[in-house]
Amino acid sequence: MPKNSKANPPAKKSPAAAAARNTDSGPGRIPPEASGDLPARKMAEVQSMVAAMPHNQTKAEEHGFDNGINPPPGHAVEPPSRLVGGSTLSEENSSDKVGTAALDGLNATTESLDRVRVDSTGRALTTNQGVAIADNQNSLKYGVRGPALLEDFVLREKVTHFDHERIPERIVHARGSGAHGFFECYQPLAKYTKAAPFRAAGKVTPVFVRFSTVQGERGSKDTARDVRGFAVKFYTDEGNWDLVGNNIPVFFIQDAMKFPDLVHAVKPEPHHQMPQAASAHDTFWDFVSLMPESTHMLMWVMSDRAIPRSFATMQGFGVHTFRLVNEQGESVFCKFHWTPVAGTHSLVWDEAVKISGADPDYHRRDLWERIESGNYPEYELGVQIFTEEQAEEFSFDILDATKLVPEELVPVMPVGRMVLNRNPDNFFAETEQVAFCTAQVIPGIDFSNDPLLAGRIHSYVDTQISRLGGPNFHELPINAPLVQVHNNQRDGMHRQAIHRGRVNYEPNSLGGGCPFQAGAAQGFVSVPARIRADEEQGKVRAKPEKFADHYTQARLFYESQTPVEQCHIANAFRFELSKVAVPAIRERMVASLRNASEELAQKVADGLGMNPLPSPLPRALPDPVTPEVQKSPPLSLLARPGDGTIKGRKVALLVAPGVEAAAILRVQAMLAERGAVGRLVGPRIGPMPAANGDVVDADASLENEPGFLFDGIVLPDGAEAVAALAQDGHTAESIKDQFRHCKPMLVLGASRQLLTHAGIPLAMDKSLVQGGTGLIVAEPGQEDSAIAAFIDALAKHRHFGREMDPPLV
Repeated sequence: MPKNSKANPPAKKSPAAAAARNTDSGPGRIPPEASGDLPARKMAEVQSMVAAMPHNQTKAEEHGFDNGINPPPGHAVEPPSRLVGGSTLSEENSSDKVGTAALDGLNATTESLDRVRVDSTGRALTTNQGVAIADNQNSLKYGVRGPALLEDFVLREKVTHFDHERIPERIVHARGSGAHGFFECYQPLAKYTKAAPFRAAGKVTPVFVRFSTVQGERGSKDTARDVRGFAVKFYTDEGNWDLVGNNIPVFFIQDAMKFPDLVHAVKPEPHHQMPQAASAHDTFWDFVSLMPESTHMLMWVMSDRAIPRSFATMQGFGVHTFRLVNEQGESVFCKFHWTPVAGTHSLVWDEAVKISGADPDYHRRDLWERIESGNYPEYELGVQIFTEEQAEEFSFDILDATKLVPEELVPVMPVGRMVLNRNPDNFFAETEQVAFCTAQVIPGIDFSNDPLLAGRIHSYVDTQISRLGGPNFHELPINAPLVQVHNNQRDGMHRQAIHRGRVNYEPNSLGGGCPFQAGAAQGFVSVPARIRADEEQGKVRAKPEKFADHYTQARLFYESQTPVEQCHIANAFRFELSKVAVPAIRERMVASLRNASEELAQKVADGLGMNPLPSPLPRALPDPVTPEVQKSPPLSLLARPGDGTIKGRKVALLVAPGVEAAAILRVQAMLAERGAVGRLVGPRIGPMPAANGDVVDADASLENEPGFLFDGIVLPDGAEAVAALAQDGHTAESIKDQFRHCKPMLVLGASRQLLTHAGIPLAMDKSLVQGGTGLIVAEPGQEDSAIAAFIDALAKHRHFGREMDPPLV
């Protein structure tokens, strides 16, 4: 026995002492406690506690509708002492491993991530069992040239662990990036909800956010044309709430029954596993052209929304209609919106394709670098709140995930902000192992009858069990809540918690009734008003009639875009459908588009050489009701320019031997003051002599950082530098890409020659686009005003007045 253990006092020869030392039977009545004998005392106290619960006092209140919506708290009694709740009397015997007895009412697995962080600074290498490793360079052999020995447990452990380092990737949303942060509430929302994050002005709730693409595998590219996941885990003081959404407010399908079909269709075709992370193939378009409810979502996916500039400039949506519930049990419907403070900005297709080859981690890198540099991504959470009575009056069904609620009908009310201010310490342990589940809600948040949401409530939990190796994925540190977890779930693979006591069921008296049900006052209670009383009841596989209106909101989205965005949508349909090998599928899709927009269908058909137009597809709802909103400007990306700052933007400052460095360095300094990054990019990396005898040090080259990776470009002055840049073919390519992608360009002094060399016009009609063309050519002596104009142009992100289809440059 360890020296620091406490031996039980000598057992007295008494009935109590004898009876208490048996585990398979007991006396007809509990003998009086033997003084000083812990087993006997525990037996007596257990008897006393159990006797205090002669029956299940809440059993009668389990029945009836009123009790169903207002369950009482469970019955519990105060244990006479800590003895009765222990698994073993030996828990007082401590060691460096077992520690001491569990603290009262504490589940230590929910404490902060500090409990599992590891820092090996100044530490020697060990095995997983803590054995110091003398040699990590060589396997154990019989002689220096002899065979490797099976007894080499160090090698075997290392290789075995390596062989099992990968877990199954997510079926969808496999490629993701994550960050920690916080949510801060603006004002209490007690009128609408009792949800913990919204209870007080200034209340801060920790969050973890994961952004992702949907189609591609874990090793695919960031800049694919695709839906983006936008999932937020709130670690609230009433449990974890997962708001698992996308960067698009609607979806392809209306019922979870079709989700496996959708994913099978959009994933690489099963016979040759191509294409990766792309929807431009036959099976996807075959499926959606036969599913007209997908038309609205297709408009979004073929728009610039599907190729965001960064995660920091991307909206997020809860997609489904949820319920908010207040303390009185009253509920309203709700739609969730995340709006980036930096504005909503996108890539253009040619740019996205090139970036995917040069830097497939473009979005992941951008998120990491913004946070590391202190330019924390920030988003405002807004809610659309409306009553069930209002919903009944809408021309669309709010349970239909292919529909949105126009902001003209229900304005978005800002309720708080989210700031992402910490990168993960370990990608696998946090970003890869984080488990989001739509089923994870808290008191004050509830579900609607959306049939797609119903399937997600099951699917997310089910897939985590498979992916993370069992039902205990909630105990992984990144998934553990901040609040205490107490229930009767036990065992399973990878169990972390070590439960004290012998009770693992409810109701019980051997644990004093603990853990007991919280009751309606403290616990989660589902909203009873899930189905209207006047609706026809009965089991049925069908959809409401309003679900059959497949084209009205598709038309709304298209008509709400600017002419530039409408052109991009048409071009995207043209490109994707040109990849389809079966002409009949292309014709069917164009026939479907005719029901949404004749103009769009004609543009797509012209781009595909399709003449004449096919007849419109038959409508499931021949005479849809007149919509309340015909055009909604907030649906345009360009309607959300953001706060006007240039934080997080990257600008290429071209340099070469003989460069006039003063102006370039002045631009770099002004960019840094505003939170942007100006990188010196030369024909090679390293020091280069400037015209004034100074030295500038290029940290990137035209080869390893092509122009399309930057948000703007500055061409330098200096005849020698311009001549050197003109000799490098990468220069002209960078300039052409910046011009074609409509990004701001600053041209200083002699570098006008570089524009001519690249075939770029020196002057453009500034009336083409509001705010100018973004092509700023500095006149002699006006460098300062030109630099200021360039920074203003950078804040506007794109200058689509330069865009040409097909490109002339």
